[in-house]
Amino acid sequence: MNFLLIDTEIAAALASLTAMEIVLGIDNIIFISILASRLPEHQRRKARLLGLALAMLTRIMLLFSLSWVMSLKAPLFQVFNHPFSGRDLLLLGGGLFLVAKATREIHERIEGDGDELSTKKNSTFIGTLVQILILDIVFSLDSVITAVGMVDELWIMVTAVVISVITMMIFSTSVSNFISKHPTVKMLALSFLLLIGVVLVGDALGHHIAKGYIYGAMAFSVFVEFLNLAASRKKKEEKAHQAS
Repeated sequence: MNFLLIDTEIAAALASLTAMEIVLGIDNIIFISILASRLPEHQRRKARLLGLALAMLTRIMLLFSLSWVMSLKAPLFQVFNHPFSGRDLLLLGGGLFLVAKATREIHERIEGDGDELSTKKNSTFIGTLVQILILDIVFSLDSVITAVGMVDELWIMVTAVVISVITMMIFSTSVSNFISKHPTVKMLALSFLLLIGVVLVGDALGHHIAKGYIYGAMAFSVFVEFLNLAASRKKKEEKAHQAS
């Protein structure tokens, strides 16, 4: 009976942590999909998979360096009576990078720069992987700290990370194709990244915003966008029917 209880607790912990890792990885996969979309067609899938593989390796390496990860919470210095830790500096740098990248992408789309032209001028495969790796470190740090707070057993954390990343790999192409196919969804995704960047900066400055509010707002926005897409599709079908 005790073994059954232990197995049930392990299964519940693994399931909950895996679900949490997938949720925390949504912003990561959106970012990777948008960056990969600027590459030539034949390189995009490879960049997405390599980016997610780098995310998995980064998280596993951080999990095996738990003492170092937890030491990042220790204050290093103070600015205007606010203590900054290593974690805060990483979140601040990653947040500013994400804000700058999302703002630049939004600007180019509003100004009408073509994807093909931007791809030729600005994107290389190695450069894209470097950008993905930078944000992987930031997102992975947040993910690992969350895992440490939820579960004590290291093997459960590693298993949850592997399962969640494999799941994201399976659906990465579908997510990327959907974002690329619908310009309004792509703009919405960029807005999410801008929001997440602001949240990371706020967190680094001591203004923590519960992730539930962020993901709740994102889920509601996605729901509204799906309604808009459904309404647009219905109008097109009606026009096609009238034309025939």
